Amino acid sequence: MQTISLVILDRDGVINEDSDAYIKSPSEWIPVPHSPEAIALLNRFGIKIAVATNQSGLARGFYSEATLDLIHYTMQETLAKVNAAIDSIFYCPHGPDDDCICRKPKPGLLKQISQFYQCQLKDIPFVGDSMRDLEAAAAVGCLPVLVKTGKGNHTWEKYASQLPSNTLVFDNLMAFAKYYTSKYDEKSALLV
Repeated sequence: MQTISLVILDRDGVINEDSDAYIKSPSEWIPVPHSPEAIALLNRFGIKIAVATNQSGLARGFYSEATLDLIHYTMQETLAKVNAAIDSIFYCPHGPDDDCICRKPKPGLLKQISQFYQCQLKDIPFVGDSMRDLEAAAAVGCLPVLVKTGKGNHTWEKYASQLPSNTLVFDNLMAFAKYYTSKYDEKSALLV
């Protein structure tokens, strides 16, 4: 297993605005303010970005895999406008009653990422806005990171005393990206 500069992100509520009615079309995909620029900042330091997202709207019939592909194409196109890119996207297509191993808080998606990159996940940040994200992170030794966008404020207010002990908390993805890249030497930043 190799060492890799990697950050794992939840999608809805972290990269884009969340919706209780689900993100069912490309037009409903709206970035959280400054999240594309946060990803660009991470990219400038050579950090790969993987996404781990529950997409139970597939199982519920709210959208098709082809539509999900178009949503992700829209996301990548939006990111490209600020010289940002997501390296890989892993999603769970199952519903809450399907008893799969990939639906967060189970760690299956994160294990897929570990296999894909042939790397250990110990201390690799997993940034999410829900308790299930943090629980999945803790299950595989990732560094749990809570952002207060999406459902994050609610998660903080309801579960602050129950968060995994090493959880970092930030207002948004940009605040995390600035903190995380501050440990890198400026000379290691890639020219864009």
